[in-house]
Amino acid sequence: MRGISSLASTGLLLMTSSAFAEEAQKGMPQLDFANPLTISQVVWLAVIFFALYLLLSRWALPQVASVLEDRAKKISADLEAAGIAKAQSEAALVEMKITTAKAQAEAMAQVNAAVDAAKAEAAVHAVASNAKLEAQLAAAETRIAAARAAAVGALHEVATTTTGDLFSRLSGFSPDPAAIDSAVGRALAARAA
Repeated sequence: MRGISSLASTGLLLMTSSAFAEEAQKGMPQLDFANPLTISQVVWLAVIFFALYLLLSRWALPQVASVLEDRAKKISADLEAAGIAKAQSEAALVEMKITTAKAQAEAMAQVNAAVDAAKAEAAVHAVASNAKLEAQLAAAETRIAAARAAAVGALHEVATTTTGDLFSRLSGFSPDPAAIDSAVGRALAARAA
């Protein structure tokens, strides 16, 4: 049985492969121009293609071209407006830099003027303070000189009195007040020098 079934299947294969070979020689069934149905399909294809060509060339493509042209005009107008805006912004930037430089120069001039005014005011105050201090110093030196003179006078008097008392106690004689006064004056003058 197996032999018969294998023979039958082999025969089928031979038959099927011969049918395929016949079909392969005929070509594609869609392109079989011997068939009247294929010719009508080709004619309708040409009619539809021509109609689509006319529709696209007369109506659709001009609309697309006008849209593209409008778009190109809008883009060029936008680019021109952007160029103008850029030029204006650059001019504004230059103007801002000039204004900033002027403001900085004015601020520096005001600062310098304020510093100069403060220095002048300080100099006036310093002169007034120096004059006041000089007057106070002169008054103090006068008071010191008066106090020194008073102290020297008191010292002279104390030294004269003390010397007279010592001389009288040690020697038992009363001294000459003029001699003691001149001796104390010489001694104080020698110490002061």
